Amino acid sequence: MVRAGAILVLAVVGILTAQRGRRIETPRDWTQFGADVSSSGASLALTGITSANIASLTHRQVHLGGTVDASAIYLHGVQINGSTHDAFFVTTTYGETTAVDAYSGDILWTYIPPGFSSWAGTAQITNSTPAADPDRQFLYAAAPNGTVQKLAVADGQAVWTTAITLLPTREKIASPLRVYRGRVIAVTGGYIGDANPYQGHVAILDAQTGALLHVWNSLCSDRAGLIQPSSCQSSKSAIWGRAGAVIDPATGDIFVATGNGPYNGRTDWGDSLMELDPDATRVLANYSPANNAALDSRDLDVGSTSPVLLGNGLVAQSGKDSLIRLLRLDAIAGAGAHTGGELQTVATPSGNMLFTAPAVWHDRADTWLFAADGGGSAAWTLRDGKLTQMWSNSRVGTSPVLAGGLLYIYDTGGALRIYEPRSGRELASLPCGSGHWNSPIVVDGRIALPEGNANSHAMSGVLNIWSAH
Repeated sequence: MVRAGAILVLAVVGILTAQRGRRIETPRDWTQFGADVSSSGASLALTGITSANIASLTHRQVHLGGTVDASAIYLHGVQINGSTHDAFFVTTTYGETTAVDAYSGDILWTYIPPGFSSWAGTAQITNSTPAADPDRQFLYAAAPNGTVQKLAVADGQAVWTTAITLLPTREKIASPLRVYRGRVIAVTGGYIGDANPYQGHVAILDAQTGALLHVWNSLCSDRAGLIQPSSCQSSKSAIWGRAGAVIDPATGDIFVATGNGPYNGRTDWGDSLMELDPDATRVLANYSPANNAALDSRDLDVGSTSPVLLGNGLVAQSGKDSLIRLLRLDAIAGAGAHTGGELQTVATPSGNMLFTAPAVWHDRADTWLFAADGGGSAAWTLRDGKLTQMWSNSRVGTSPVLAGGLLYIYDTGGALRIYEPRSGRELASLPCGSGHWNSPIVVDGRIALPEGNANSHAMSGVLNIWSAH
């Protein structure tokens, strides 16, 4: 039974919440890139933003000490500097991680990694998105010096710092971090130009202590642990997709895709999709296109995107050759090499290279796949084990996000476009600045979208925040 006094308290809280421009539904978090460990890019929770109130959203721009060429995360009602805040957290290209009050736009704290001045303004950068611990008291962030740090949500202080590469000037942390069952999963790639030597690898850290538990190297994969890149006879095979490592929440298995590099199906896994066990010690399934050597020679990375888990034993993998491949996991299972054998191949939205993370939406009995590239956006449904295109347009886009029944795609020319997902009908276009790999999150009555390009090496940046009344 709810007492009358409790009803009054709840009513007052509801009024105050509405007065501050916040939605009244149960608050939610957005703890990592793509909304969940599988990076579906889809949240079924109500957001407080609908087709009816898009036109009345208020827009605020928060000026940061660096460019965020990635995505934000969000925690509601957390203690920061002794007070309760709804907060966004972002990591800039030079490794500054900043907490931003989601209501006022005030900077609550900024963590600056040691050695910051030695790489600030240079080409040594990160495009990583931080990830929050399920306890909501800590988050994990990457820096250009090849480290991952555990930071206190309360004040931004570092609890531990762990290196995941022995050569950070060549091995870049370009992708988001993941947190799953007490572990942090990070991946490494290379920098523009693919300067040798480097090897893409998966690093597993203990979230409590920061201990480096396991490393899987995509080249010289018979060698465990961090290796000196020059000690491996093979180089490249970057893991750099926008979603980074993708995790099956039912099994904990880790899915990654690699870029250009040697391939032999035993120890060298360039231009491949890999399923690893949760410890990243065993290859459970693998796939490489039959023309992997040609892709390597033409700089057409398979791993320009991360694997997309569609459910029912199906996975999609795209790349710089402008194709989306549909695969059956049972057909590529086992440690032996698996080349070719795709169920289906379809063109990317505009026939351009794909660098973004597609979104997967399970809408009752239908499974939808949304993708955007440098020339268009498109949607498919998965029917009878095949992808059927439902709509497409010529609007440029980064990684799509499906939230609260609406589809959000950032047009890097300077607009956040909002669509009705089933028809592709554009409902609104929210003006903002230009960008590169940035993508939005939509949660708790707010949209957060960073803008700017990491390759400009700027020491400033902008976080756009739209809020519902």
